[in-house]
Amino acid sequence: MEHNQVDNRSRVLAGYCWNWIKSGKNNTDIHDITIDDFEISWNLGSSTTFAIDETSVNEAGCIHTAQGLEFDYVGVIIGKDMRYENGKIVTDFTQRANTDQSLKGIKTMYKKEPKKADEIADEIIKNTYRTLMTRGMKGCYIYCVDQNLADYFKERLQ
Repeated sequence: MEHNQVDNRSRVLAGYCWNWIKSGKNNTDIHDITIDDFEISWNLGSSTTFAIDETSVNEAGCIHTAQGLEFDYVGVIIGKDMRYENGKIVTDFTQRANTDQSLKGIKTMYKKEPKKADEIADEIIKNTYRTLMTRGMKGCYIYCVDQNLADYFKERLQ
């Protein structure tokens, strides 16, 4: 938040692992994302200007509100849909929110063609985080729900 005080060009962004609470989509006091003692709302449905609203620094944006935009700094929350296991980054579409439209139909496809569904979901999930992490022109802070993934990033960034 302190980076945002300079020129309102820093935002929190997150992957689609938390449902948008419909009844609260215009209320910043209703927190869609809860991780331990941290809580934040998704960007409000009443705003089409998330990237420049002064108060939207208190909300989390998603790929749709951040794609194609550049901020000075971003804080990216990587949810349970991506983790590090057995020496590999693993994605898991079952950990995405029910309100995620980017994977619409993937569960049905998985019943018929599990390998193809996993490949498509893997690409979408990785692209989501790649896009979010490249929105910060001066810096990107990353928080991983999965501690193994956090350790993996720390090791690679040293």
